[in-house]
Amino acid sequence: MRRAIVHLKHADPVLRGIIERVGPCRIQFAEPDFETLARSIVFQQLSGASARAIFSRVKAATSGNGRMTPRGILSLGDRELRAAGLSQQKTTYLRALAERTRRGQIDFTRLPSLADREVIEHLVVVKGVGVWTAQIFLLFALRRPDVLATGDLGIRSAIRAAYRLRTLPTAAKIEKLAIGWHPYCSVACWYLWRSLEAIPPA
Repeated sequence: MRRAIVHLKHADPVLRGIIERVGPCRIQFAEPDFETLARSIVFQQLSGASARAIFSRVKAATSGNGRMTPRGILSLGDRELRAAGLSQQKTTYLRALAERTRRGQIDFTRLPSLADREVIEHLVVVKGVGVWTAQIFLLFALRRPDVLATGDLGIRSAIRAAYRLRTLPTAAKIEKLAIGWHPYCSVACWYLWRSLEAIPPA
């Protein structure tokens, strides 16, 4: 981690200021398994508190205190999943993930051996899992060091604020800006997310 911090500070003076303001990097990683990807689906387009409450109810209904499994999801009917707070759309997405995992079409044991691009290709076949969700899984579950989440609204907002841009940057703009961040884009993204919390009030 120290090598990443030193590299990013030297590569980008704006990022250096963010790093110094935020402090030590404390990325919290998750297990690279079914539950983690299911959680990402539940959290899509929801506030943190609402998503946590819904996910907690779904997990309690399917697995109790253990890790969530495809069998647990498939054991419940749509009515039970909806009662936990899931929308019809996300109920469909979770069932799709559970079914593909049960069939072996999604194999979480294979993912650590795959390249980043291959992981994304493997996961996005699931309805409801897009590139952004796959990138978040790469970063926080598989602990890949060089993930640049160009489609993340938080990253775009943080870059707009830090680099004093008039509008939210495009993916191409972010990729150009991040040339010097490689091979530690994951750490840069973490600091950009945290920078939104560290902005002092006006």
